[in-house]
Amino acid sequence: MKIFLLINVLAFSLAANFSSCSSSQNDDKTGDANGKAADSLSNDSLLTLVQQRTFQYFWEGAEKTSGMARERIHMDGNYPENDQDVVTLGGSGFGVMALLVGIERGFITREAGVERLNQIVDYLKKADRFHGAWPHWLHGPTGKVKPFGTKDNGGDLVETAFMAQSLLCVRQYFAGGNEQEKTLAAKTDQLWKEIDWSWYRKGGQNVLYWHWSPEYQWEMNFPVTGYNECLIMYVLAASSPTHGVPAAVYHEGWAKNGAIKSTATQYGYPVVLNFNGSEGTVGPMFWAHYSYLGLDPRGLKDQYADYWELNKNQTLIQRQYCIENPKHFKGYGENAWGLTASYSVKGYAGHSPKEDLGVIAPTAALSSYPYTPEYSMKVIRYLYEQLGDKVWGKYGFYDAYSETDQWFPQRYLAIDQGPIPVMIENQRSGLLWNLFMSAPEVKEGLKKLGFSGPKI
Repeated sequence: MKIFLLINVLAFSLAANFSSCSSSQNDDKTGDANGKAADSLSNDSLLTLVQQRTFQYFWEGAEKTSGMARERIHMDGNYPENDQDVVTLGGSGFGVMALLVGIERGFITREAGVERLNQIVDYLKKADRFHGAWPHWLHGPTGKVKPFGTKDNGGDLVETAFMAQSLLCVRQYFAGGNEQEKTLAAKTDQLWKEIDWSWYRKGGQNVLYWHWSPEYQWEMNFPVTGYNECLIMYVLAASSPTHGVPAAVYHEGWAKNGAIKSTATQYGYPVVLNFNGSEGTVGPMFWAHYSYLGLDPRGLKDQYADYWELNKNQTLIQRQYCIENPKHFKGYGENAWGLTASYSVKGYAGHSPKEDLGVIAPTAALSSYPYTPEYSMKVIRYLYEQLGDKVWGKYGFYDAYSETDQWFPQRYLAIDQGPIPVMIENQRSGLLWNLFMSAPEVKEGLKKLGFSGPKI
């Protein structure tokens, strides 16, 4: 059911009472013009505010020609040359899902959402593709590939999977709508079916390769094996009704004939799967987010893992690591935890317990809200009520900060902002999980790979 909220989107006012999917029912307090409450907000109102502000990155902050997400938005205006014209495919996929949240929560009208989504899918149809896969970056005004690296100037199957995940959600959301909405659903369906997953087996190997370039061919040479953020790519490749791959690609390539399984524990929690081939290693938190914006981990199992246990345990291990805080960084603890790939005092870094630079990225705990709602809520409150404007701005919480280094950059990254409103919504209403899992070909693909679960 669509959730209507009396929200002034431009003023970010909280004068209205918001409908609740949360167990907390404290009285709302009136916020000021910037959306910052004079007194403590209820959990429900604070969650809505965080979703709304973050949604605006993808609505107001979008690149004008494409309607897609800019790779980054720096409120200090200090950008790399021509960077504001760069749109990110994976971050835009997350943003497309955030647009559905915006429609459902009443941040924008359904009609405005359809208009923006049409703009995006029409752009994607004309943009550079390589055997159906889009590149990591596109030049917004032209739709031409923007090289992510010297040889990374062709198809990026992982980023394409993140977009395809969102396109299926759009198709399912609008399939039963009016004629304009059905047309939008048909266009997203066509884009999804044009992705040639089988090409990225590099000559029929039982593994998927991340990149292909018409100039450099397979020189990037990156076969994707588990475990990391790329599970969704294998699920979608198996699910494709037009260019699918056999189950052996998943079992031999991704799962490495069972070597993906782990018997290690940390802080008493089973690690479940070997992260990137290293026994007992817990990676950055985005591994528990990107594949699961649409893929519902609740009750999802195969011969290798219980995926709810996997993701919840990764969250709990990271939280406990930050509570123990072996490197004695300022601010770490029950109210501030979560390490993931983000900006850093030393440049962009894939923060994790093995690469801890004293930097907290809000997306880590916030996007883990479905796994640890009570613990993640404590982080939201600490960031909003205690650190305040140091970490909170026009498009929600900034990408990362360090209390140790007194480092509070006013900068955003699409790939980190996108999971926040989506995963919060999945806990509140199950919106994206329900949409993605309702796709018939997804159900069949998961069955083909040996998955079981309540929605398969």
